[in-house]
Amino acid sequence: MTDTQTDTLDDYRYFHTIETRWMDNDVYGHVNNVVYYSYFDTTANHFLITQAGLDIHTAEDVGFVVASSCQYHSPIEYPDTIKVGLRVNKLGSKSVEYGLGIFRNDEIQASASGNFTHVFVNRASGQSVTIPASIKEQLAKIVVS
Repeated sequence: MTDTQTDTLDDYRYFHTIETRWMDNDVYGHVNNVVYYSYFDTTANHFLITQAGLDIHTAEDVGFVVASSCQYHSPIEYPDTIKVGLRVNKLGSKSVEYGLGIFRNDEIQASASGNFTHVFVNRASGQSVTIPASIKEQLAKIVVS
């Protein structure tokens, strides 16, 4: 865990609340590092589905994860309630880089922060495509420069 915690709730534009689960903990009594990535994935896709109108079952174009990273600042554990903050760090024509922060209970400093990149592809061909305009419009609303 690192000592520096620069991200706060104010650094994010969209939030998704997640209840940690017993199975998220590892033998050391805190949420295992790999679970943080599922929180990132859940939050980014929750935004795309609920705010940008992505239909994960029928959409021709979908986002594939091509990069992700996480820095751990302080532990979270079951039964914490976490708030995952989401912002857009970079919005390109075919890809979006999200910034995410995980906040434990009512804390304002991030317990973890990271990045997550989607490249949009045609579901059938797997070829990269331009981000659909309706999705890009919603992503633009959470850009932080």
